[in-house]
Amino acid sequence: MHWTQAAAASLLAKHTESHVMTISNFNELLDAAKKQPEPQRLLFVFSVAELPDDSTEAQRQAFATGQGGALVPVMCADKLPGEIGGIVDLVAESNQFERDWTVVFAASLGGRGTRAPTSHEAEEPLQRMVAQIKAGQLGGFIPFNRAGDTVALG
Repeated sequence: MHWTQAAAASLLAKHTESHVMTISNFNELLDAAKKQPEPQRLLFVFSVAELPDDSTEAQRQAFATGQGGALVPVMCADKLPGEIGGIVDLVAESNQFERDWTVVFAASLGGRGTRAPTSHEAEEPLQRMVAQIKAGQLGGFIPFNRAGDTVALG
């Protein structure tokens, strides 16, 4: 069974056999990934908000207050859930690359049996994530801010 998600605004509800799981912060994502029947590999695409060169004055003013802009991927990573202690660890590791980011999009790749997907197997899904984010197709990912809270995009 692959662990898939559909992000809607700031919450993700995952329907399992007998209950609904809501993910509203990064630690809940880690907990949910660890509880899946098959081992998971978490996929992350870090992005920064930017304004296009041809933005209007109104768009620039809105952007200055934290509104609008486009989320542009700047780096990506994959991790086993046990390799991350929490959002603080993810932020610290990302800081080593000296790339600022605003939102990290998360998804999960399910393994088979007792084997988690390898980093090599995660490369193509990560590239698809990057392409989807560039195209503004964000519905299949959970967006988190640097504090580890889900964020509403739109």
